[in-house]
Amino acid sequence: MRNLLLFGSFGWQEILIIAFIVLLLFGGKKIPELMKGLGKGVRSFKEGMKDVEDEVKSIDDPKEEKKEQK
Repeated sequence: MRNLLLFGSFGWQEILIIAFIVLLLFGGKKIPELMKGLGKGVRSFKEGMKDVEDEVKSIDDPKEEKKEQK
């Protein structure tokens, strides 16, 4: 079975051990809050990247921006 590129050379055993350690460190009640914060951070990052892409497109083609504003 091939390893996931996201996790590099980690296998499912290593991921399970890391998840267990995180559970021990933060407890079951804190993990949903941490994941919620992580999700908000990812969403904010994506919105920022979209804004940058839109700005670069508007610099490349200012006529297209005028069409979108109408």
